[in-house]
Amino acid sequence: MADLKYYDIILKPVVTEKSMNMMSNKEYTFLVHPDATKTQVKEAVEKMFAGTKVLRVNTMNMDGKKRRRGAVVGKTAKTKKAIVKLTAESKDIEIFAGL
Repeated sequence: MADLKYYDIILKPVVTEKSMNMMSNKEYTFLVHPDATKTQVKEAVEKMFAGTKVLRVNTMNMDGKKRRRGAVVGKTAKTKKAIVKLTAESKDIEIFAGL
């Protein structure tokens, strides 16, 4: 397993209609490194976003989709998604504030 630092764990936020509705409950969705564990995701969120306190982390592995280009069939890369629930007294994550 690779030596992952906290800034390598979170790749990008997921901005969908469902994830935006979950933000009212202080739940934020991120694409994370496929080898990251729940504890690593928790530490990365608390270090990257000051004033946040993570209550729980749910992760899901998503297989790549099949794609065709003519007769050639391939697959896209597999990804991992993490849903992070913050505590009630925790600050909101600022990158989602303008959305």
